Amino acid sequence: MLIVLLMKKVFQERQLAVLAQRFREAAGKTRAQAAREMKVSQVSIFRAEESPEESLTKLRRRMVEKFSPFKVAGPFYQLQRK
Repeated sequence: MLIVLLMKKVFQERQLAVLAQRFREAAGKTRAQAAREMKVSQVSIFRAEESPEESLTKLRRRMVEKFSPFKVAGPFYQLQRK
């Protein structure tokens, strides 16, 4: 049910930051582990999650796609099942 609701919703940049963090945590990854897997700094992961006003859209999209069963489609950040 939650997956269907997520797939029909259009997300804003600020919401992508929250989703990226929630999916990372649900995957059981620390920020340090996520940073290593994504080949970015731990600070970048922190900023992507905690500073939605910063333009880190590409990293947030990569995080959602890496740590969830979704891909992010379009400029409106709609989730679609992979």
